[in-house]
Amino acid sequence: MGGDHAPAEIVAGALRARDELGVEVILVGDRHSIEAVLPANTNLGQLEIVPAQGTIEMHEEPLSGIRRKPKASINVAMNLVKQQQADAVVSAGHSGAAMASALLRLGRLSGIDRPAIGAVFPTIVASKQVLILDVGANVDCRPKFLEQFAVMGTVYSKYVLGIPEPKVGLLNIGEEESKGNDLALQAYQLLQANPKVPFVGNAEGRDILSGDFDVIVCDGFAGNVLLKFAEAVGEVLLQILREELPQGLHGQLGVSLLRPNLKRIKQRVDHAEHGGGLLLGVAGICIISHGSSQAPSIFNAIRLAREAVDNEVLERIQGSVAIAEE
Repeated sequence: MGGDHAPAEIVAGALRARDELGVEVILVGDRHSIEAVLPANTNLGQLEIVPAQGTIEMHEEPLSGIRRKPKASINVAMNLVKQQQADAVVSAGHSGAAMASALLRLGRLSGIDRPAIGAVFPTIVASKQVLILDVGANVDCRPKFLEQFAVMGTVYSKYVLGIPEPKVGLLNIGEEESKGNDLALQAYQLLQANPKVPFVGNAEGRDILSGDFDVIVCDGFAGNVLLKFAEAVGEVLLQILREELPQGLHGQLGVSLLRPNLKRIKQRVDHAEHGGGLLLGVAGICIISHGSSQAPSIFNAIRLAREAVDNEVLERIQGSVAIAEE
């Protein structure tokens, strides 16, 4: 029920995921609103509607909102995961409420002080992506939090993104070990000393999309600014291509010839193609999608959730944290 285009686009993306990915979908929210946007003659196989009462509005304070509305859709969805009636939650609603509900109902993984939202960015290397975390869960961080983010990011990069030996970097204003604020200086030492983190050094802003790093850790303030800026750059690039390429007869002919290339460009730079961010560190799979998510983004968010479940991300993170603490 959350998001700018709910529930129609959410339902459409979920139905596509059911049909193409073979997953069972549970739609949580107002039954009448959901049924009203289901296409005529929808096959109800592998589809269930679980009723909920209300949502957490964007203007509401997350913690007080989920406490005042225990039957809100995000709370009902989290309870389904807690009760093992569902494997994952995908939400395009209030991201703060999703995180608060996950923490209260699912709890943190043992050994994790703060969960982090991980977002996948494209790089200049065609088939390579970089995972950035945290992109908004924790505005203020301690060095230990960044170390834990790095452990979780390493597991995710290795088992979901398929990178056998991921390279982990620390977002900083210079590549030298002596650069940065107190958080960066202390985090650098922790990352360097942790055998479970394949740390390769500081990553400057220009390094983020270079393909030289597979995981980059930062506090949620810097990460969220970076995420929103990257999304805007992608949208600007796509808009420039739409405006400039069709100019004149040669441009129109060129667009026809370049259509497959343009489609691949969109897939690489459009944030909708990545679905959302995985909330790492809670005892359940939770995907936080963009508030403007439409059907393609929701489809990709569900695909992301299934990959996290299939690759046992929670169990692997828990194992890595336990080993690191020994």
